[in-house]
Amino acid sequence: LAQHKMSSRKRRRRHSSMSRRVKRFILRYTWAFPLAVICAFLFVYSLNPSESNPVHKFIFPSYPVGPETPGGPAKYAKGRDDFAFVFFYIIFFSFTREFVMQEVLRPLARHWGLASRGKQTRFMEQAYAIVYFIFMAPLGLYIMKGTPVWFFNTRGMYEDFPHKTLTGDLKFYYLFQGAYWAQQAIVLILGMEKPRKDANEMILHHIVTLSLIGLSYRFHFTHIGIAVYTTHDISDLFLAVSKVLNYLKSAITVPFYATFMGVWIYMRHYINIRIIYSLFTEYKTVGPYELNWETEQYKCPLAQVITSTLLIALQSLNLVWLYYVLRVAYRITVYNEQRDARSDDE
Repeated sequence: LAQHKMSSRKRRRRHSSMSRRVKRFILRYTWAFPLAVICAFLFVYSLNPSESNPVHKFIFPSYPVGPETPGGPAKYAKGRDDFAFVFFYIIFFSFTREFVMQEVLRPLARHWGLASRGKQTRFMEQAYAIVYFIFMAPLGLYIMKGTPVWFFNTRGMYEDFPHKTLTGDLKFYYLFQGAYWAQQAIVLILGMEKPRKDANEMILHHIVTLSLIGLSYRFHFTHIGIAVYTTHDISDLFLAVSKVLNYLKSAITVPFYATFMGVWIYMRHYINIRIIYSLFTEYKTVGPYELNWETEQYKCPLAQVITSTLLIALQSLNLVWLYYVLRVAYRITVYNEQRDARSDDE
């Protein structure tokens, strides 16, 4: 009996020790669990790499309907399976964010002399944003070029409405972006980033952004969406580069910041105010203007109110951040001080 009790205690200790090791591993390598989930999906798909595999809808866009015209690009409809696609790529971004930041960017931060934990974290966050937007900003322009919206042609946002089907690249881009912003919202909710002074504005920004993405996709306003996506992606890229240059104390920080200001004002204010203005002018006169659930005609007064309210809310947030941008410019000009006006520690 005594031996049995000792044996049971040893098994419990081994089990407890194993649990602690697993817990330490997960906490140390935060990217490992989402990577395991991704690998599981890919393994299941590899057993039957076709549309009949239930995992297909998680990895690839669903509802192919073929080209609208002979020789034209393949089109895709929309449906509930699109949630599966977004879910998978939220996991994908959960892996890439943690892996890139912890295994690539943190060693770079140390190599470049960022000693404090706070500055390393800020550098990692902004460098990760560069990695994302340096691909998505040009991709947005490339996809926009194949639509009537090129180059921010507001009339093209309403021509041939409703846009019930999308080309494969546009659908992938739209949902991929949705997954990125949903994952960023999760990061915010879980407190994975150190909060700044504008934490409340960031929460509101994510609410407005996800509302715009979801509603514009469901009710076929994706041509407005791609313009809004692109303006923010380009300005976010310049913002992130400007911050990283500042963290590294680069000699070109100030001239690049001036360039960033021009890009920010043009993209986030001039272009987006034009889009908002079009909602009160071209929205009614270009294309149908009615609510018909059977034919999915949603370009109506209700949608006009909702879309304009959300875009005005987004523009208001951008104006708040413009104030921060201009305040930094003032400090640089008057006091030669290069500091993020939203940050408590830099």
